[in-house]
Amino acid sequence: MQPLALKIDVDTYEGMRTGVPRILRVLGEEGILASFFISFGPDRSGLAALQLLRPRFLLKMIRTNAPAMYGLKTAFYGTILPAPMIGSSFADLLLQIREIGHEVACHAWDHRLWQDWLGFMTTSGIQRWFENMVDSYTGILGERPSAFGAPGWRIDRRALEQVARLGLSYLSCTRADRPFVFMENGMLEIPSNLPCIEEVGTSRVIQELDRRKDSGLFQVLPVHAEVEGGMYLDDFRRIIDTASRCEYRFVRLCEIESSLDRDNIEIRGLKEALLPGRAFKCAV
Repeated sequence: MQPLALKIDVDTYEGMRTGVPRILRVLGEEGILASFFISFGPDRSGLAALQLLRPRFLLKMIRTNAPAMYGLKTAFYGTILPAPMIGSSFADLLLQIREIGHEVACHAWDHRLWQDWLGFMTTSGIQRWFENMVDSYTGILGERPSAFGAPGWRIDRRALEQVARLGLSYLSCTRADRPFVFMENGMLEIPSNLPCIEEVGTSRVIQELDRRKDSGLFQVLPVHAEVEGGMYLDDFRRIIDTASRCEYRFVRLCEIESSLDRDNIEIRGLKEALLPGRAFKCAV
């Protein structure tokens, strides 16, 4: 059976508060373990309003009905409303996720800062961002993280240099077709190689699962707690049902990492591309 990993990114306070418990219920009903990539720092989603002058970002917000998807309060966090802390506000939930057997990994400190302004962050600022994220993870879970998945699949060479110092087992920062090793830092990358709902719609995700069921490659499906744990919860159930019908075997990303023979994995440098449904270039 072909392995399929669910990479569940938690970007916002509301995604952690309501989306994660809903996704956990679905996974529990189906007996599925997944990989949760958590944002630990402040939810400053309201700063996304600064990006509305970018036509691609504005079109994405309209196409995905972002106000309904993320909620009105989220749209004001970090501007009119204070920015609530995500990870530290839900320490018990994070411990529960791990106790169930799911993988808990790092996604962000300040998600909005990274996704919108990575190119303008200083090297020391990137270093502090990683330190804050790792310190929060360690303080809650009592151990060092083993993986990092960059917000919006955005990463640059400075960030690759900094993340190599954290002692992680692997990264999941790109949208490449298959795992590879970064030439820049020698780290293993396990990419999200399937599209997500807000990019192409549920029907296309289902079509891709069916099309790739006999490809022989590891498949990693990006899931967002705010999306599949919100107004697209029924669509998430449909996707899970399709994957089961196609006889995928659900695994965590850490299981993919442990099964790979690193001596036979491609080594290559960082690349970027603008993918369908994305407002920014992604690492690929």
